[in-house]
Amino acid sequence: MSGFILRNGFKTYPNAFPGEMVNEFIQKTGVKGVLCNEVGSGTEILKRFGEEHIRTGYPIIYTSADSVFQIAAHEDVIPVDKLYEICKIAREILDKPQYNVGTVIARPFIGTNSEDFTRTYNRKDFESEKFGKTMLDIIKENRKEVIAIGKIQDLFAGRGMTKMIHTNGNEDGIEKTIEEMGKGTEGLIYTNLVDFDMLYGHRNNIDGYARALEYFDSKLPKIISCMKETDILIITADHGNDPSTPSTDHDREYIPILVYGKQVKENVDLGIRDTYADISATILDILDMEQLEGISFKNEIIK
Repeated sequence: MSGFILRNGFKTYPNAFPGEMVNEFIQKTGVKGVLCNEVGSGTEILKRFGEEHIRTGYPIIYTSADSVFQIAAHEDVIPVDKLYEICKIAREILDKPQYNVGTVIARPFIGTNSEDFTRTYNRKDFESEKFGKTMLDIIKENRKEVIAIGKIQDLFAGRGMTKMIHTNGNEDGIEKTIEEMGKGTEGLIYTNLVDFDMLYGHRNNIDGYARALEYFDSKLPKIISCMKETDILIITADHGNDPSTPSTDHDREYIPILVYGKQVKENVDLGIRDTYADISATILDILDMEQLEGISFKNEIIK
């Protein structure tokens, strides 16, 4: 979506992590042991291993269909800062070619037993930095602002940004976006609304997903009212995560691309694009900057 296509993908671990990886993780982080090491849903894994984690102090490690190494820990057992340190060490280990994992995720949680364990907004992603130039880099190099709201800082390892804003869920992310729009940003405001994925998609929570969509829809008039004459709003997604599917993982549905602005034509069908990178190509074309991968649809949408 941001203009760099990784053609040799990261490794996935459909049968859980190999023994040598786990042993190196234990040795270098100094933890006394680990729990789980399975492929599965984080919420179910917390129910199964959370109480044992509290008793032993061992972090819970698990993966999914994606190239991720997830480390769950109760905030009162392994403090959040310590969990982040463990994740940073894991990130160095998993950058090795034989492991080649895309993302290490800190999954802090709270609660007293398997019935009330809840993951917190202290989640943090530690991405591999093995990626080339993105539209964020180009916009920043051209001395324009790149305001990263929500998980964007983690997803791009803090690169190519002029301002990074942490959020506590969708409502906070929407409000911070509106606040930044009111400051007359020259460049890009890039917001990730994490609840659709973290709270509803992965938990097969259809009702919660619907309420989150309704809330976002209710805030769209305010977002639109803050737009300047030349502003363009793009609403899209980085993957599917349908809460009604049997799986708790990301699914393979097509993502939406909704574009709005006072200079944008009405009723334009963008069709099925060949790559997410068309989005960044369009943004960079609109900003009159060097394009990377993808094909711009600027001329299809601008009056």
